[in-house]
Amino acid sequence: MVSDTANLPPRERMRVLLAYGMGDAGTGMAASLIGFYLFIFYTAAAGLPAWMAGLVLMLGRLWDAINDPIVGWLSDKTRTPWGPRLPWILGSAVPLGFAMALMWWLPPGGPWVRFAIFVTISVVANSLYTCVNLPYSALAAELTSSVHLRTRLNSARFTGSIIAGLVGIVLGGLLLRDHQDPASYLQVGIISGVIISSTSLLCGWGLAPAARHCQRPTSQRGTTRRLLARVGRNGRFLMVLGLYLLLWCALQIMQTAALIYLPVVMRLPEGWSNWILLPFQISTLAGLQIWTGFARRRGRLPALHAGTAFWITGCLLAMVLMPMDTAVGPTGSTGNLLRLAMLLGTILIVGLGASTAYLIPWALLPDAIDADPEKPAGLYSAWMVFAQKICISLALFFFGNLMSLSGYQAARGMLQPEGALVAIRMCMGLIPAVLVVLGLLVMRRWPERGRHHDHLPASLP
Repeated sequence: MVSDTANLPPRERMRVLLAYGMGDAGTGMAASLIGFYLFIFYTAAAGLPAWMAGLVLMLGRLWDAINDPIVGWLSDKTRTPWGPRLPWILGSAVPLGFAMALMWWLPPGGPWVRFAIFVTISVVANSLYTCVNLPYSALAAELTSSVHLRTRLNSARFTGSIIAGLVGIVLGGLLLRDHQDPASYLQVGIISGVIISSTSLLCGWGLAPAARHCQRPTSQRGTTRRLLARVGRNGRFLMVLGLYLLLWCALQIMQTAALIYLPVVMRLPEGWSNWILLPFQISTLAGLQIWTGFARRRGRLPALHAGTAFWITGCLLAMVLMPMDTAVGPTGSTGNLLRLAMLLGTILIVGLGASTAYLIPWALLPDAIDADPEKPAGLYSAWMVFAQKICISLALFFFGNLMSLSGYQAARGMLQPEGALVAIRMCMGLIPAVLVVLGLLVMRRWPERGRHHDHLPASLP
């Protein structure tokens, strides 16, 4: 018997929301730490040149993209009394935590030996990440047909993710005071690995009653090739896909550049650079709640337009902010205080707008899945993440090579050439702003009219 979560009693529905929010907490922490710190770890602590660090990130992401359709297809075909998704989540949770911790280990050997080991660890960790995160993502479309509840599920998901990201930034601020100390990175990795495994297991336990009886993908022999062809003909899916990969490329480039931009361009001390990421996460968390409410009242596309207006504004401000005067501390003069206030304001504006990259594409994806009569949520989730990771892998490779070509060097205290400063500002400002605008253009024909009110039960809060 198929049961819709929207029809459950309020207490059981809240359990589903809380458990679903828990599911992306650990993986969200991992994504935040990787986005902000892994490039710095590879260059400053492991001593890889910037282009090689970018290549490690690209190869890991490419494999991560390749295994998404495989896991999505296998997940859709899995048949157990617990449904197709839970065995993947619960079975991969502990190995994922161990592999994610190992990503921050500094192996012995020269740059090429370390490069090979880093790529191997990244392949294993990303495979396990997919085994947890992709079946988990597919559940949002299967637990309910309510547009509003699907938006709330994704809001809960990314609320958990961003809160965990905040914890990750606190860990980074406390333990990564010296970006060239490899032992401190391993400490962060071990702590985050334990959190990843624990939250994934709690998510599976909390979702188990609802996941056992929710909608499941239909299965017909010999239909895999036909389904893959149908994915390419699903216009709604292609629009969501385009939006998702453009917004996430913009966000990933900004995250990777942030811990270079703050000390190198804005001339903040490294300790300050770690902690000043907190306002971004807090603003992103607030943005999730704001745009969730906005989407319920006005629609998801108006929420996207309003949020990205903040994002683009913040990107353009990041291009022109004045650096600190290093002769005194960040709060040592009126001029520095003013520049610090403007920097914090810019970070808050960017975070508020960038929260749409988390919420809106995944809130729109179930509409695209519903347009397919067989509703293979795992397959659509897989191809969405596949294309996003291919795009991000190329963006990270582009970033690493841009840093190398601009003359950037990861050594502490080194005076960077003017070309490197301009390139870093571009990665924090103009480049992501252009990507966001392109995402809006992709969505200009989305049939949103009235959809935010569809299937909304009277009893649903």
